[in-house]
Amino acid sequence: MDYKNLAKEILGDLGGTENINSFTNCMTRLRINVKNPELVNSGKLKELKGVLGVVPGEQTQIIVGVGHAQRLREAFGDVAGMSGSSEISENLDNLEEKTKEKVKSKQKSSFQKGLKHIGNIFIPLIPGFVGTGLVLAITRIWSVFDGGISANPWFALLVAVGGLLLSSLNILVGYNAGKEFGGTPVLGAIAGAMIAMPALAGQPDKPLTLFNGFIKLSPNLGGVLGVIFAAFVFAFIEKKLRKVVPASLDLLIIPVLTILAGGIVTIAIVMPVAAVIMKGVTFVLLDIMLNKGGIIGGYVLAASFLPLVMLGIHQGLTPVHIQLIQDYGYTVLFPILGMAGAGQVGSAIAILVKTKNKRLRELISSALPAGFLGIGEPLIYGVSLPLFYPFITACLGAGFGGAVLAAAKNVGSTTIGPSGLVLLAVADSNRSMVWCFVALVASYLGGFILTYLFGYNEKMLERLED
Repeated sequence: MDYKNLAKEILGDLGGTENINSFTNCMTRLRINVKNPELVNSGKLKELKGVLGVVPGEQTQIIVGVGHAQRLREAFGDVAGMSGSSEISENLDNLEEKTKEKVKSKQKSSFQKGLKHIGNIFIPLIPGFVGTGLVLAITRIWSVFDGGISANPWFALLVAVGGLLLSSLNILVGYNAGKEFGGTPVLGAIAGAMIAMPALAGQPDKPLTLFNGFIKLSPNLGGVLGVIFAAFVFAFIEKKLRKVVPASLDLLIIPVLTILAGGIVTIAIVMPVAAVIMKGVTFVLLDIMLNKGGIIGGYVLAASFLPLVMLGIHQGLTPVHIQLIQDYGYTVLFPILGMAGAGQVGSAIAILVKTKNKRLRELISSALPAGFLGIGEPLIYGVSLPLFYPFITACLGAGFGGAVLAAAKNVGSTTIGPSGLVLLAVADSNRSMVWCFVALVASYLGGFILTYLFGYNEKMLERLED
């Protein structure tokens, strides 16, 4: 891809340098904050070679795919004579298509703000989850071909590297949460470390309890949700102290009072409350939706996941995935929800078979390889969502994969992030790998058949011109 020429064309269609406030990039998009959205020619931007989709608005988002976004941002900066920044963690306010943005602007509830905070805390950690998860996948595949490799110290070292993120997860989450809530990040990290203190277990004959033995403390009680709450408490206390403590005593007094006061609140209130909330959420999702709901529950979870993504609600599930991985070594929810992208792939293939539109065929052909590897943004935001009906049939098709996994039971992944065919590498067992493959095929076929029969006709191309 000729990034410099593409950047020149994009700049022209955005209304020139004088219409640019700032720009950045995430993993798949160049994001430009424009002064006047009416000067942006979205139609021409969509036609540019290398552009997979465009999300109009005050922040115009140009989808170019993984590996291209940062290079295009650098070229755009050179052409525009401005400097941008790399924003690997996607801001949840900017993840949605134009329709979603209109809804989002009307929804400013505390619940949604909370979901935004959760996303900003966990999204920066996803590269770590993917990297360490794939390292563990390598060790598992290696051990299959060499049963005696576990005695090799270098193999043990590789296994340890794969487990680094989970072993330090509370600290990383606490650091990000402290920063997100406006406190000192390292104090947030201390809050996270406090949740996992081995000393919370007490002594074998004298366990630590609260309220006359009503609550028994233990390391990691409340899990990552407790870490988020604790970091919020620490940040709240710290900010209140800064209003009353003289600047000359800031460094001496504020950190110690924050840790002591925040620690008491965390151990006495935050950890027990977070534990109850996590148990309630996992009960609904696992016991009711999957164990009792069975195939229907699995279908509903997979089919509804992308609409949840459009609303930003999916971020609320991240602590659940992580808690399951911490407790059991795998999450059974993530593979089911990961089928959502496979339905989009099947839907896109159906459109590719039916359409005669050259531009649409090129768009789908360029986005499909990424789709098979679990990167669905180009297909979702460039094809199915603008056409609308294929998005619906893709979601319904994805449900079949979720139903397959629910029927198979106990199919898990050892990390979050990788989906599509990459999901096979992070399956928790050979059995799970086989069932994930079967479920992916079911979602591909479901999305294809429903879209081919009911989801697409050439008249829908008019939507892409809007």
